[in-house]
Amino acid sequence: MHLVDLWLTRSLSMCLLLQSFVLMILCFHSASMCPKGCLCSHSGGLNVSCSNANLKEIPRDLPPETVLLYLDSNQITSIPNEIFKDLHQLRVLNLSKNGIEFIDEHAFKGVAETLQTLDLSDNRIQSVHKNAFNNLKARARIANNPWHCDCTLQQVLRSMASNHETANNVICKTSVLDEHAGRPFLNAANDADLCNLPKKTTDYAMLVTMFGWFTMVISYVVYYVRQNQEDARRHLEYLKSLPSRQKKPEEADDISTVV
Repeated sequence: MHLVDLWLTRSLSMCLLLQSFVLMILCFHSASMCPKGCLCSHSGGLNVSCSNANLKEIPRDLPPETVLLYLDSNQITSIPNEIFKDLHQLRVLNLSKNGIEFIDEHAFKGVAETLQTLDLSDNRIQSVHKNAFNNLKARARIANNPWHCDCTLQQVLRSMASNHETANNVICKTSVLDEHAGRPFLNAANDADLCNLPKKTTDYAMLVTMFGWFTMVISYVVYYVRQNQEDARRHLEYLKSLPSRQKKPEEADDISTVV
């Protein structure tokens, strides 16, 4: 009995030691994969915090098991294509308070379906590709950017799951319609369909062009008729100014003889 107790005690000790060793390896593995300047921790999944790390671009060595990723308050200026494609468990992505100006068409490929929160507020985004947020299920925060309100932005917001809430927080810094500058995008979109403006402008331009050509043709016809009338009048005056035909002396003598 004493031997059995001793064996169980040693087995339990070995199990605890092995468990501690495994946890230590996992923690070391996670720490070794953590991008430079970032802090990694486990709390409901792997949290990677790279806030205020003076990053100029998004790290390309992010751990694939990342669930929460904080890249706020850096100097990032763009989001390249497929930069997050291996982060299949990513749920929260914070890119606020950077200097982001460009978002490539496939920037969120691979995470559009799993992402729940996307924060792009307080950047320098003026416009994005119309497919940049395709299939994005996340609630997006894109306020406090110098947005240019046009047809592309209208298409982008309509493709987003929470477009009404998102559009309501977008302020037009500039717009294809000057009167919409400084107003919420939602108000601008309600006033006019921004995707129909180019067509209307083209129609007006065509109408003005056709009217101009028509006016020019009419003017030419009027000028041509008046010019011909003037030429005819001058020719008639010339004919009238010619001297009358004088009778020859022989013809006068013949007439006298006959009489």
